[in-house]
Amino acid sequence: HVYTPAFPSLRMALAEQACYTLINIPDDGEPPTEQTLKQDFQKGNAKVKIKALKMTIQLILAGEKLPGLLMPVIQYCLPMDDHTLKKLLLIYFEIVPKTQPDGKLLHEMILVCDAYRRDLQHPNEYVRGSTLRFLCKLKEPELLEPLMPAIRGCLEHRHGYVRRNAVLAIYTIYKSFDFLISDAPELIQDFLEKEQDASCKRNAFMMLIHVDQARALDYLSTCIDHVHTFGDILQLVIVELVYKVCYASPSERARFIRCIYNLLNSSSAAVRYEAAGTLVTLSSAPTAVKAAASCYIDLIVKESDNNVKLIVLDRLLGLKENPAHERVLQDLVMDIVRVLSSPDLEVRKKCLDLVLDLVSSRNVDEVVLVLKKEVTGTMSAAGQTDDVGNYRQLLVRTLHSCSIKFPDIAPTVIPVLLEFLSDTNEDAAADVLVFVREAIQRYDALKPTIITKLLEEFHRIKAVRIHRAALWILGEYCVSLPDIRHVMDEIKKSLGEVPIVDSELRKAAGEKEGEPPESPTSTSSSRRLVTDDGTYATQSAYTAAASSKKDDERPPLRAYFLDGDFFVGAALATTLTKLALRFTSLVSEPQKQNTFCADAMLIMASVVHLGKSGLPKKAVTEDDLDRLMLCIRVLCDRSELMVDLFNEQCRDSLSAMLTARQTETTPNALLDDKRKAANSEEADDPISFTQLTAKQDGGAAENQFEVSLLQAVGTAPKKAETVTSKSQLNKVHQLTGFSDPVYAEAYIHVNQFDIVLDVLVVNQTADTLQGLTLELATLGDLKLVEKPSSLTLGPHDFCNIKACVKVASTENGIIFGNIGWLANLLAPH
Repeated sequence: HVYTPAFPSLRMALAEQACYTLINIPDDGEPPTEQTLKQDFQKGNAKVKIKALKMTIQLILAGEKLPGLLMPVIQYCLPMDDHTLKKLLLIYFEIVPKTQPDGKLLHEMILVCDAYRRDLQHPNEYVRGSTLRFLCKLKEPELLEPLMPAIRGCLEHRHGYVRRNAVLAIYTIYKSFDFLISDAPELIQDFLEKEQDASCKRNAFMMLIHVDQARALDYLSTCIDHVHTFGDILQLVIVELVYKVCYASPSERARFIRCIYNLLNSSSAAVRYEAAGTLVTLSSAPTAVKAAASCYIDLIVKESDNNVKLIVLDRLLGLKENPAHERVLQDLVMDIVRVLSSPDLEVRKKCLDLVLDLVSSRNVDEVVLVLKKEVTGTMSAAGQTDDVGNYRQLLVRTLHSCSIKFPDIAPTVIPVLLEFLSDTNEDAAADVLVFVREAIQRYDALKPTIITKLLEEFHRIKAVRIHRAALWILGEYCVSLPDIRHVMDEIKKSLGEVPIVDSELRKAAGEKEGEPPESPTSTSSSRRLVTDDGTYATQSAYTAAASSKKDDERPPLRAYFLDGDFFVGAALATTLTKLALRFTSLVSEPQKQNTFCADAMLIMASVVHLGKSGLPKKAVTEDDLDRLMLCIRVLCDRSELMVDLFNEQCRDSLSAMLTARQTETTPNALLDDKRKAANSEEADDPISFTQLTAKQDGGAAENQFEVSLLQAVGTAPKKAETVTSKSQLNKVHQLTGFSDPVYAEAYIHVNQFDIVLDVLVVNQTADTLQGLTLELATLGDLKLVEKPSSLTLGPHDFCNIKACVKVASTENGIIFGNIGWLANLLAPH
């Protein structure tokens, strides 16, 4: 690492050199001189020497050589027993230059070597251990050679901390200078057989794995039946060894596969996770896959960390991608459902996606039973939160998908789901209606059940969006006279007294609903009020409507209309028209036909009158008004063309839409078929032999430990990107509408702490736009680096504008803005 000096006088260019220590250097003034530091070492007490040594370390890291301080440090600091000073000395001798310009070791280092030889024999285990760790960083064999006997002696120290660091020191010295301790593998093997401390055994075994794998295998063979009794840190290293051996020599799998099976029952979650992953990599036998999957499921259920749950769920999803493993996972789907006990919504979502992919005709009844219990449980959950509502929505969608894949379960699912039409979570209720609409279209046998249940729940619906969809379904699929009359009664109950305007005016005037007016002018009557100062004031019923008796309970459809939502009125008009036309085809008596049609037309006319009266918060829109008037005209004429349009072609359109939607999901089914046929080989397909395949060949299996290590340090080789995987088009965000005078879209590139916006701006007009400026602003810990400059765009011309935003934290932020220009100098936009 190259250090930038904190002191102005020390800012100089430094050659890159290896360094193991990073120290923050405060900028608090001018540094002391070399002579001052020398005097502090000679005459100061322990605290003064500690402060002087810290400053010396900072100066050396900043680029100063300070050769004159080496001998005072050796003479006055090295003999002291202060532990803080000893720790600082380890850092000092790590970074201080130890060789002459010609590469020979400094003579003073002999004294340092002798001091550390004494520290390796120090009675304090911390001093010994820290010294051994320091020796791992030395790269001068001349310094290490005299210390080798003392390092060997530390292997027999009574304290595990010393023995553990002695193994590490021997390992690093043997890797760099094997001639200093040529018998290190034999020495560590003997140490491993006698050692009892778990951390010491782990370090020794790790060394044998990397320097002499045969000895590591010999040791593992002697204790393979007792692996389950080892500590978790040693078990993890054993899993790594087994994976590497079996990866390099597949013939060894039978020898060690039982060891991995035993580690699936380890008390450590980390060991079980690694053992399961290794087992699946080494064997594709159904028993191995089932054991690994069961281990993953057990980890998800028992671990409390949601991140762990999500990671392990991803492993299960990876197993499912293999067609040979999917059948095994289908047998475990009821165990996977146990994951739904987790309170985290993301975990539940992944679990439901996995269950939906694995459900089959053999287990669908059991899965649906569990999902119905979960749905019922969300209704009785204490404190209805957003997560509970979202979870209920996920369950509804999963049950919907199950019912589409397996129609036999639909009769048991629909009655349960229809109870959620009155749910406070509007999205969940909307998903129920989408499901009901598809089911009633596809399955004729379920129509009576759905209609009956929907009519029962109609008065409990609380959301306008749900009422609108329910009205459409009832109008489309009620074909019998009792059902048509029942729907008409429910609509009248939801509207209240009609005409609506007269009813509201009487209500505002203080009269009860349904009570006849006292005089013909009472609907526009006014009343005299007494103000605070004793004078009289007149108030009209129109102005009183908004202020009197606001808290009165209104029927739901009337409440929607008074709130200005007349889109539901258009749906109501369509429903009434379909019911009336169907009623006229079922009843032959003209009087009954006319009576029913008159009732429907009265309701529609009343809605039109209300929309124009000024009583609602918002007037009826032109589109809704056109639909209402069209339906009234259709009931007046009742032509065969209109009857066919409303009663037949509407349902044909729904059927076409459902077919198109099913076609959209067909590519997923095709992908599944391709995935399941992945094992089939054509006659002229090449055969890949693992033993003959080069390591760079993508056809060969990857060493998962090496891949994960390379990913951790950021040096993993990049795989070839497909056009669809990380296409730049996925990062393009539309900023304006296609019909706007200026069209803009932004390509977003994130680079560590910078966000670069590359905005394409297109002039879609026939005018020259002068002074076109992209104005950006930010919310949160985001900062716009530079304001984009203005420019001029010719007719139908385009250009790219780049803007850079700095990110200061991981909190959420918002980038927003506008585009301004001058069409000409006198017409600003």
